[in-house]
Amino acid sequence: MRIVSYYLEEINGPRIGLYHEGRVLNLTHAANSIGVSYFTPTVELFLENYAEYEYTAQTVDKRFRDGDFEKYIIENPILLPPVTRPASCRDGYAFRQHVFTARRNRGVPMIPEFDQYPIFYFTNHQAITGPGDVLCMKDHFDKLDFELEAAVVIRKRGRNIRAADADKYIAGYMIMNDWSARTLQMEEMLLNLGPAKGKDFATSIGPMIITPDELEDFVIAPPAGHVGKRHNLKMVARVNGVQVSEGNLGDMDWTFAEIIERASYGVTIHPTEIIGSGTVGTGCFLELNGTAKLNDPNAVPQWLQDGDVVELEIDQLGILKNRIVKEDDYSILNLKKKPA
Repeated sequence: MRIVSYYLEEINGPRIGLYHEGRVLNLTHAANSIGVSYFTPTVELFLENYAEYEYTAQTVDKRFRDGDFEKYIIENPILLPPVTRPASCRDGYAFRQHVFTARRNRGVPMIPEFDQYPIFYFTNHQAITGPGDVLCMKDHFDKLDFELEAAVVIRKRGRNIRAADADKYIAGYMIMNDWSARTLQMEEMLLNLGPAKGKDFATSIGPMIITPDELEDFVIAPPAGHVGKRHNLKMVARVNGVQVSEGNLGDMDWTFAEIIERASYGVTIHPTEIIGSGTVGTGCFLELNGTAKLNDPNAVPQWLQDGDVVELEIDQLGILKNRIVKEDDYSILNLKKKPA
């Protein structure tokens, strides 16, 4: 299934839909029409009751693809983030190439702990956006960056989940753009307390959730010594129509299953929680600019500007398209306290 959240002016709030070949179906109305009167109206409720609703949704999806339910097709829907109110949003650090290259470009050696355990950080789950405009303040434009990633959304509760079982907790896969204001990020990380203001203004996901069964033909084995599924899916980033990045989701060194194992250690994870992969190799300007500078000291760095359009595309997962919009001129970088 390809699951979306959409908005219509005449409806108060997001609604759950199915996507197929450019068309969106009102899943709730279609389910009602085959006798399931209690079917959920939102993606969040669907995920929280996945076992109860899965069979009906699959039944509707098959008939939808066969040309049924024409009267429940939505005309000109506005796509929202597939999960509009996730319970949390974590972002991982799964691609060794990205970590190695970024550190090399800064003149520091590869950190050996990367190969010992997967890590993640929490970002602002109340600042999730879907396709469309991303609002940025003045300071965000000081080295504003995209990050080309994938993400999974959790379908059932679990605690102390072993990696060998963790793929069963994944409801589906999405594209994720972990926007980064690099000057703010680097300023605060001097104090050794993870990214905060450099990250918390927006994280974009979408345009839809792709359930694992849709990707079975693309599953590949994990790296030696690792556990869990990977997927051979090409990843591309474009800025104003120009390709700037290319990678593959199959290059993940740590699998989503292994990240879930660590995330759930001593903690209950819940439906609707989002977990990102981290940035694919070449998947951000920070890495690309560093490599360009290393190869040519006169290289001019590129950062995102007001009005830029960023498209992240992953095979089978669609295209996540966003436009950068400047909000106002207020600056917190100018509020630094001076030593007495």
